[in-house]
Amino acid sequence: MKFQVTSINFDFEDDNFECPINEQMEIIDETKGHIWDADDENDLVKEITCATGWCINSINYRHILA
Repeated sequence: MKFQVTSINFDFEDDNFECPINEQMEIIDETKGHIWDADDENDLVKEITCATGWCINSINYRHILA
């Protein structure tokens, strides 16, 4: 299934690394601008986490119909 993220909140809190705000916004924008291919919501979260390197606190999305 194809998904488009409409809003997302990443856990940018890390004791060893502080992600600058401009990089946070870039990651969010790229995630929302990408059409994701995943089996279900859990797989979508896993795909985005692997692609960005950041855990997700919350996510909203819509299914893209072919």
